[in-house]
Amino acid sequence: MSGRGSPAPERSSSGGQTGEAKAVAQPSDSVSVRGVSYTVRERVGPWWNISLYHKKWTRQILKDVSFHVESGQMMGILGNSGSGKTTLLDAISGRLGHKDNFGGVYMNGRQLKKEQFRDCFSYVPQSDALLSFLTIQESLTYTALLTLHKCSDDFIKKKVDAVMAELSLSHIADKIIGSRILVGISGGERRRVSIAAQLLQDPKVMLLDEPTTGLDCLTANQIVSLLSELAHRHRIVIITIHQPRSELFRLFDKIAIMSFGEMVFCGNPMEMITFFSDCGYSCPEQSNPFDFYVDLTSVDTQSKERELETYSRVQVIVSAYKNSEIFGKVLAAIERTKGMKELPPIPFKNKDSPSAFYKLWILLRRTTRNFSRDKMGIIMRLLQNLLFGLFVVFFLLRLRNDLVKGAVQDRVGLVYQCVSAPPYTGMLNAVALFPPLRAISDQESKDGLYKKWQMLIAYIVHFLPFSVISVAIFSTFIYWTAGLYPDASRFGIFFAVVLASHVIGELLTLVILGVVQNPNIVQSGVVLLSSAGVIVGTGLVRTIEEMPTPFKILSYLTFQKYSSEVLIVNEFYGLNFTCGGANSSTAINAACIFSHGIEFIEKNFPDALSRFTIDFLILYAFLPGLAIIAILSFKIRERIIGRQ
Repeated sequence: MSGRGSPAPERSSSGGQTGEAKAVAQPSDSVSVRGVSYTVRERVGPWWNISLYHKKWTRQILKDVSFHVESGQMMGILGNSGSGKTTLLDAISGRLGHKDNFGGVYMNGRQLKKEQFRDCFSYVPQSDALLSFLTIQESLTYTALLTLHKCSDDFIKKKVDAVMAELSLSHIADKIIGSRILVGISGGERRRVSIAAQLLQDPKVMLLDEPTTGLDCLTANQIVSLLSELAHRHRIVIITIHQPRSELFRLFDKIAIMSFGEMVFCGNPMEMITFFSDCGYSCPEQSNPFDFYVDLTSVDTQSKERELETYSRVQVIVSAYKNSEIFGKVLAAIERTKGMKELPPIPFKNKDSPSAFYKLWILLRRTTRNFSRDKMGIIMRLLQNLLFGLFVVFFLLRLRNDLVKGAVQDRVGLVYQCVSAPPYTGMLNAVALFPPLRAISDQESKDGLYKKWQMLIAYIVHFLPFSVISVAIFSTFIYWTAGLYPDASRFGIFFAVVLASHVIGELLTLVILGVVQNPNIVQSGVVLLSSAGVIVGTGLVRTIEEMPTPFKILSYLTFQKYSSEVLIVNEFYGLNFTCGGANSSTAINAACIFSHGIEFIEKNFPDALSRFTIDFLILYAFLPGLAIIAILSFKIRERIIGRQ
């Protein structure tokens, strides 16, 4: 096969055939990249300095990059940080915006269209997005179900077993994946699970971004050796790698070195040594050729003088490469592949996309199974509202009807807490549980398994039963223990309002999580929004009638306005108060301004009684409204990530 000059082609695959023999036996797939460039433009200066903010700076991340790889080969892309390695992989896989992307990516001589990239290439990013409480077999099975819908369960099981065997995962198939705080599999095993998830679709081209990052030397070598074996099973494997050990030299069929977005060299390992020697840079004995040549082609930015000196050196090497016979063979291979009379078909991944409803069902099952193993998490989700209720009840003890002893004040305080606290606990749930699901949906949606909003809907359906149970426990305890209005129907209304407030808090958090990456910022934002809603909307801090007109208008946009009015009417309507017995001191007379609860309602919440049903309906209208906004926020997120 052209371009293979390392000892790697002599190694046989698991089937006993060499890579050369396999290429003869069947048409050879190829990936060609011709003249790919990528430029980014960003605004400079702080956003508040309008004149400066409108100025743009331009940086070329990729500059006229070309290479050619054939089936059975593994290519390693080397370069220092910022050299454009990851951007090149993103360009090959079609994950960059096409506005500033020039050049072409060809599969078997055919230039790929925008919608074809995802179905041709499997992409394993630098960070592993896996659910912590699933076993390896469960994780891969759910991925297979999202990909191979029309296949039987027996076929999917065999497929998963075969992939695990290929990546030496069978002996730990039932082991929990784990996380930083949950003991599970090792970093190298996590990496193999991520690779296995891509192999389920039988890809002919695999792209891996820094697959050895964070791994010890032995594990990193094992991963690269495994990828080399995968390549020699009639696949194309392209990886970016940082500081590989010299022992891996023989495993690469092609090596590309990048610097400042340019391809400094691309060829087989022996050609690399010859090329740099001809340029006057022979690798010293006992030195790692990878380290030596990457250092040689790096630009030192510590000082202006060193930057100019090293950049000039790199440009001389780039010019020598562009004029070399090695680069000429690359261009010739690309043109030869494009000019074939009978082009081999594009090897799309094996994918049978299920219906949207079926995907939702699988995502719901996976989410539920993952969280169901988090015992402490389940306990906290069910009892966190109750823990808050215990504190309130012990503080208030039992409500009384004596105005002198705080009959109105205690009830107003309890309503205030029941309006403000449940949204906060809902927010805590979303901030703790959803970010891992968001991370895996970012990756799997790029692979085309489903849309991000489908993961969102699955999570919403999953958390609703927990919300109902948690609020039911809280409401039952606090309502009857504190001594609120003793009526079953009113208890039902109390429960429904607290439930709506709790769910709204979680949905509001999901809305912000759709566009904001940092959960800590999201948590602060939701707390501020909820606090502002309580102050402006409830009328418990300051009556709405006494507020300035802008705040009155703003109160209608807060769910707290409707929940507080419903709870106030629900509790105070029909309630009769006493006033300290026979004692008639001035202080008591000042407290005894109401004899009936309806008087308190009419004074502090005018027309709340007549709006009771409307308020309740508007409160529950927030639920589908926020769910729709959350879906839209995740669609926005999908577009933003797609442009990055």
